Amino acid sequence: MMKLSAGLLLYRRRQATVEVLIAHPGGPIWARRDAAAWSIPKGAPLDTEPNLFAAARREFEEETGHRPPDGVAIDLGEVRMRSGKIVKAWALEGDLDPARLRSLEVEVEWPPRTGRILVVPEIDRLLWAAPAEARRRLNPAQASFVDRLLAALAVPNANLSDENLSDENLSDEVAS
Repeated sequence: MMKLSAGLLLYRRRQATVEVLIAHPGGPIWARRDAAAWSIPKGAPLDTEPNLFAAARREFEEETGHRPPDGVAIDLGEVRMRSGKIVKAWALEGDLDPARLRSLEVEVEWPPRTGRILVVPEIDRLLWAAPAEARRRLNPAQASFVDRLLAALAVPNANLSDENLSDENLSDEVAS
């Protein structure tokens, strides 16, 4: 059976560009990883959920502690992760304070095969990032969601360049 996840890419408009909300996974395996380690808030649908969009909304709330905004969702399609998992995503416009992250906690065995169980947040940081920064930090397969969002919003491709990585275009990340 193919693994499937559903997620939301929250975005907000800032001056001539947009910023997207990305999430850093918690736990010791991810503690020192940054580039290509971040994700959109996402997770597996439950058997009882009526559709994948409902799963994406639930997962967003579980992983961030914030109810996703209402409004018109932009279908960003799906991507295939290197693991083979399919991720289906939608974008919603909204805003939230990354400092108010309240993620669910999960149990992980660490170090592996030791039987020692740690309880860690599923997401340990949220970050509002300009498109180029988001693409650098996101898992490579999920980075295409940023490009699809920009195309749907008709934001010029210049927003994907590294020149937008100046201090005033990057948001501070906040750890939980």
